[in-house]
Amino acid sequence: MIPFTDEDLLTPVSSIIENKIAPMLARDGGAIKLLDIKNARIFVQLQGSCVGCSASGSTLKFIVEKELKSAIHPDLEIVNVPLGMENKLEEL
Repeated sequence: MIPFTDEDLLTPVSSIIENKIAPMLARDGGAIKLLDIKNARIFVQLQGSCVGCSASGSTLKFIVEKELKSAIHPDLEIVNVPLGMENKLEEL
C-alpha cells in the first residue's frame, strides 16, 4: 500500500522526470512525457527517438522505473502509454 495520494505523487514524480530522466533521454534524441497518475500508476509516454527503439523497454525499466521507485516508493507502477492510447489509460 502506497502512503501517498495521486496528488501527493504529482510534484515529486514531475520533478524527477523533468530534472533527471528527461535530460538523460534528450542526449540520445529521446523524450518522456508524464501523462497522468492514477491509483499510484504513473502513466508516461516515451517520445522522440525512444519510439520504436529496441532499448525503450530497458529504458523504461532500468532508468524510469528504477529512479522513481528508489526516490519515492518501491510499489509504484510505471506504465508506458503507446502513441494513440493517451485517451485510453483505463485500458492499459
